Amino acid sequence: MKGFTLLEVMIALAITAGVLLTVITSLNHHLSLVGSDAEETTAVLLGRAKLEDPEFGKLADNKGDFAPNHPGHKWVREITKTEIPGLNQIRLTVTWNDDAKRLTLVQYAPQNAQ
Repeated sequence: MKGFTLLEVMIALAITAGVLLTVITSLNHHLSLVGSDAEETTAVLLGRAKLEDPEFGKLADNKGDFAPNHPGHKWVREITKTEIPGLNQIRLTVTWNDDAKRLTLVQYAPQNAQ
């Protein structure tokens, strides 16, 4: 007789199922990492654009959002004096996903620039 026994077929199917499950789980994990990286990259670029805006230092508000293009992203600014006279630290925190995720950018600027 030629062919495979039922035990051999079942073992081959179990190995195939294990390999497929591993590949699908790995793919799902890496796709979620790509999504997270895209969100974080968007937050960094929005924060940098806000910090580089010449009018940003003159704003009276210390909170805001990036509407209408990115309504889910919000920003909070904190300006503190440093130990070096005439130099301020600007801390910009960008939040998204209903404030579940956050990223903070720090910039140093002369006091007369604000």
